[in-house]
Amino acid sequence: MVGFRPADVPPSAAVKFVGAGTAACIADLLTFPLDTAKVRLQIQGEARGSVATGSGPAVKYRGVFGTIATMVRTEGPRSLYSGLVAGLQRQMSFASVRIGLYDSVKQFYTKGSDHAGIGSRLLAGSTTGAMAVAIAQPTDVVKVRFQAKARSLGHARRYCSTVDAYKTIAKEEGISGLWKGTAPNIARNAIVNCTELVTYDFIKDMLLRSTPLTDNLPCHFASAFGAGLCTTVIASPVDVVKTRYMNSALGQYSSVLSCAAAMMTKEGPCAFYKGFMPSFLRLGSWNVVMFVTYEQLKRAMMAANHSCKTFL
Repeated sequence: MVGFRPADVPPSAAVKFVGAGTAACIADLLTFPLDTAKVRLQIQGEARGSVATGSGPAVKYRGVFGTIATMVRTEGPRSLYSGLVAGLQRQMSFASVRIGLYDSVKQFYTKGSDHAGIGSRLLAGSTTGAMAVAIAQPTDVVKVRFQAKARSLGHARRYCSTVDAYKTIAKEEGISGLWKGTAPNIARNAIVNCTELVTYDFIKDMLLRSTPLTDNLPCHFASAFGAGLCTTVIASPVDVVKTRYMNSALGQYSSVLSCAAAMMTKEGPCAFYKGFMPSFLRLGSWNVVMFVTYEQLKRAMMAANHSCKTFL
């Protein structure tokens, strides 16, 4: 057997909360270049005037690895991790709530019952997803602005640092600017959370019931990969609209719906699946790293807690 054994005592809400945030940060560190490539592909074709586009000649991105290669060639390797600080801040606050509190909220809706139906699972996923967005939205706005901004030698960076980005957005666009795109982000994360967590839950349960797999790394890997694929297919359209709207200049779009309508009119329905491959590569790999790490962290923390109690 590889990894830690399942704990005899179920992990507490605090262990899940801290474990989810830590696992998500580790997953972000490993997959952040794919996320940055996804953002660049999603905003490609958008009318110039977004807050994150430069005034120089537009750079054409082609495919996931083509985008990464172009960024490294024109902006340097560090550009792949632009916005990483805000990204880690986002995961520590965001994933801790949406993933770490999922089981607790699910138990609340089932009134402590061991049997959780699809309805209570979906409701729990929607609830924790909305809660997480309400708390972590400013970090997401700053992350997207940094990722979308193409660096060039002839143009100054819009934000000097992550803290400066928070201050500048609040000053120029008001406090509400930090919560720009909250509505599509709540919609996206309700979809992502429900698909990701519920699919992971169901695939894991099915594998444990119907196959020789036990509650260990191979089971976690297969469940996480399946969850990543399903989530990408379902959530991509909302994700593209969210990215475009959050990255837009003040007044560029009157609402989220106008942003979606402009995309449909100017670029056609395929625009809603721009950046699909990096989204899948990122979500698939992110899910695998996050869920496998999360399951092991929970067990490691519970084992450490048990060892401390035994020692004392």
